[in-house]
Amino acid sequence: MEEEMAALRANNTWFLVPRPKNANVVVPKWIFRTKFHSDGMVDRYKAHLVMQGFPQVPGLDYAHTFNPVVKASAVRVVLTLAVMQKWPLHQLDVKNAFLNEKVEEDVSMSPPPGFDAKFHSKVCKLQKALYGLKRSPKAWFDLFTLFVKGQNYCQAQSNHTIFTKLSKEGKIAILIV
Repeated sequence: MEEEMAALRANNTWFLVPRPKNANVVVPKWIFRTKFHSDGMVDRYKAHLVMQGFPQVPGLDYAHTFNPVVKASAVRVVLTLAVMQKWPLHQLDVKNAFLNEKVEEDVSMSPPPGFDAKFHSKVCKLQKALYGLKRSPKAWFDLFTLFVKGQNYCQAQSNHTIFTKLSKEGKIAILIV
């Protein structure tokens, strides 16, 4: 939990403010996971602070939502081509992916459980998106799209979660899964 809180502080995810009157304050919760090595041994324990976004109100706490995920049929086609052509495959997990995008709406969060005393009766005004907010996936996808297009990738028109680029080494495809 301390590692997650340090990452949130380093990213300037929020700043503390007095609790606004008549504000919809979203409550966070901790999600705990155990990560394993391929041999089954424990690699590490992870804690993620996530928002319980279900009380968010459309038009007040968020506007547009979107969950960018590639179509399963597209994954099957790319994997089939990769096997047939003996293309190398790589997987990438973006740590704290949603923490990279700014929150456009005015969202307040109560202190994370277990850290209430350190917040001195204040709430967190979010500056960056957190997992569980209704708009977080769209915010991250918009930022990612802007970045990869800036790296000369082309976004597929048939499936907006696929990006391709021709380079000297060959063709590169990125699928958001």
